[in-house]
Amino acid sequence: MNPMQIQAIVLPDYGEEIQLQTVTLDPPRDHEVRVRIKASGICHTDWHVVTGHLPLPVPMVLGHEGAGVVEALGEGVTRVKVGDRVVIGWVAACGQCFWCREGQPELCEAANQGAVDGVMADQSTRLHDGALTLHPFSNTGTLAEAVVVLDTALTAIPANMPWEEAALLGCAVQTGTGAAFHAPISPGCSVAVIGCGGVGLNIIQGARIRGAARIFAIDPSGANRDLAQVLGATDTIDPQADDPLLSVLDFTGDRGVDVAFEAVGSPDTMAQAYAMIRRGGTAVVVGVPSPNSEVTLNAFAFPSQEKTLTGSWYGGASLPRDIPRLVHLWESGQLRLAPLIRRRYTLAQVSTALMDMVSGQGGRGVVLIHGADDASPSLTDERNESEETNHGGI
Repeated sequence: MNPMQIQAIVLPDYGEEIQLQTVTLDPPRDHEVRVRIKASGICHTDWHVVTGHLPLPVPMVLGHEGAGVVEALGEGVTRVKVGDRVVIGWVAACGQCFWCREGQPELCEAANQGAVDGVMADQSTRLHDGALTLHPFSNTGTLAEAVVVLDTALTAIPANMPWEEAALLGCAVQTGTGAAFHAPISPGCSVAVIGCGGVGLNIIQGARIRGAARIFAIDPSGANRDLAQVLGATDTIDPQADDPLLSVLDFTGDRGVDVAFEAVGSPDTMAQAYAMIRRGGTAVVVGVPSPNSEVTLNAFAFPSQEKTLTGSWYGGASLPRDIPRLVHLWESGQLRLAPLIRRRYTLAQVSTALMDMVSGQGGRGVVLIHGADDASPSLTDERNESEETNHGGI
C-alpha cells in the first residue's frame, strides 16, 4: 500500500486558526487499520487543545469522536475486516499493562502515554505535511477523510446505525453513560449533573437508565437545559440566575443529592459537586481541567461526613464490552442519540462548529465527511488497491 493524500483539520499551534489542509496519510502497519471517516463529533476537548488548555503535541490533526468504514488492514489484524462499519475509541488499550490486567483498560499506560506524546506504539505517526510530522489527537485525529488507528480502537456496529449517531459513541456517549453506570446510582436516588454539554447530557441519560428518580441539570445554556429535560432531567438550574448549591439543598430538604457529577472541568464546580452531595454521598469528576489546576475542599468533611470524591476517565471504558452494550440500549430505545445532534457541518465548516459549541447552542455538532454510500475521489483508487491486497491474504 502507498501513502495517500487526504483532507484534514490541522491545528498549527496553540491559539492559531485551524486549517483544512491536504496531508499525507501513511499505510497501516502491524495491528493497525485504516478507516474512511463518515462522521466525527465536535467535542469541548478539541477546543481545549486549540486554546492550549490541554497541551498536547502540535501541529495536530484534531478530532477524536468518529465512525467510518474499514478500508485497509496491517499485518496481524483479526478484530475487523475490510468493509466493516466501526466506531473509533480514543483509548486503544494494550491489554498487557498493569492497569489493563487490573480491569481498568481506560487507564492503559501505553494508550494514555501515546495520546500525551501524540505518537503510535512505535513512537512515530502516520500523518505528515511534507517533511513536517503531524500528531493525531488522542491517536485518532477523526476530523479528516481517513485515519490509521490501532485495531484495538475499533468496535463494529450494525448496518442500520446512522453514521452521525454512531460517531457519538466514540466519546461523549461512552464517557457520560459510563460515568453514570459506574457510579453508585440505584433506583429512586437523586443525582445532580453540573455541565450539560455532550458528556453531561449522556450522564443524565445514564442516570435515567440506572433508575434515578430525580436528576438536576445545571447549565447556563437554556438550550442545554431544555435538551437535558428531553433526555431525562427532572429539574433544571440556571447557575447565572440561582446558586446551584443552595438550589439543590433547597430541593432536597438540605440533605443533598446521592451522587453529583462535574462535567465542566473547573475546580470551582468540582468543589461545588462535592458540597452538594449528602453525607455518605459520592461526587464524580468527569470534566477535564488544565493539567496544573488544583481544587480546595474542606478536609474535615471527608471523615466527618464520609463523602467520596472520585474521578471517571472515558467512562471506565472497555470498548469491546461497552460499545455493544450501548448499541443494544440504542436499539431498545433506552439510549437516545438522535436528539443529541443539533447541527451538522462539513470539514470546511469546523471553525464555525467550534464557535457554535463554545457559544452554548446546545447538543452536539457533527461533521459529516462522506455520505453513507459515496466514495471521495481522493480515496477511491487507494481503496480499490487495499481491497485487492486484502483479497490476497492480508
